[in-house]
Amino acid sequence: MTNEAPEVHDHVLLRTEGHAAYITLNRPKALNALSHAMVLRVEQALTAWALDPAVELVVIEGAGDRGLCAGGDIRAIYEDARTGGTASAEFWRDEYRLNALIARYPKPYVALMDGIVMGGGVGVSAHGSVRIVTERSKVAMPETGIGFVPDVGGTYLLALAPGELGTHLALTGAPIGAADALLCGLADHFVPVAALPALARELAVDSVHAVLERHVAEPPAGGLEPAREWIDHCYAADTAEEIVARLSASGVPAAKDAADTLLSKSPTAVKVTLAALRRARHLGPLERVLEQEYRVSCAALASPDLVEGIRAQVIDKDRDPHWSPAALEDVTEADVDRYFAPLDANELRLVATASSQEVVW
Repeated sequence: MTNEAPEVHDHVLLRTEGHAAYITLNRPKALNALSHAMVLRVEQALTAWALDPAVELVVIEGAGDRGLCAGGDIRAIYEDARTGGTASAEFWRDEYRLNALIARYPKPYVALMDGIVMGGGVGVSAHGSVRIVTERSKVAMPETGIGFVPDVGGTYLLALAPGELGTHLALTGAPIGAADALLCGLADHFVPVAALPALARELAVDSVHAVLERHVAEPPAGGLEPAREWIDHCYAADTAEEIVARLSASGVPAAKDAADTLLSKSPTAVKVTLAALRRARHLGPLERVLEQEYRVSCAALASPDLVEGIRAQVIDKDRDPHWSPAALEDVTEADVDRYFAPLDANELRLVATASSQEVVW
């Protein structure tokens, strides 16, 4: 790790205390957004700690009080996509390898999912073996709003959510709080934010079970469980167009709002996301889904919607993207299938190892 540039060390802080190792994502002004160098730094640390008998568990947290991580550095992706570069594909290759490493990590991996946890932030937390949310947690995969598709294993996680909750979250990009993250299988425990510092300290000297027992509480009520009836019915439709039609005709105000939200997203991204989720349900382990996501992400680099979506949301901030095609009905099956085409020599190939469920606490 000594050969890395100083700024890499600044953006990922590593320390050990007692029998715990701690990772702090340290770009608070950028909501701890992940760069390629940060991903490599975290992977190096995890690989070393996996072999270190003095390290019994790993904790990941975000600097500042706004969130664990808002995702990847989409400004860098914007510049790369605009110029036809390959940096983003290289970043995703290593990021997805890190996601798989976290999911199969041989020691407890404790993610403190306080505040904003979106996109790549989900990838470095929700694959862990101990996932903690607070009353400030806002968990989301908002990629369709920038002409992209949920990645970092997001389609794997959301495909496993009860009923069609994952489809709703993936297509609309809606953020959810603690109770809904627990319901959807994106988190395991609720801990009040005031207790997080003590929890993090105690993990250095006590077992995960003992620390959780002292701090886990009941979360505030969520909103998804009462909406299960209309969500499961509407999002079970075969096509994005039919989903919108069902939402609009349901007579439920929240469903109509979801339809309007969905129609504001990139039509291509919505249709590709729906296809990716449905395919993910039959692909098997996380690694196979990450390989599919890599194909989709690389294809998105050549899509005009990715550049336009980031421009509208992050660069110019006019919140007025002009999608191409502009309507769901104009996105053909061939348009969608292109995102799943093999990459031949450039494929991402991951090896599935022991399940993270075999971690011993």
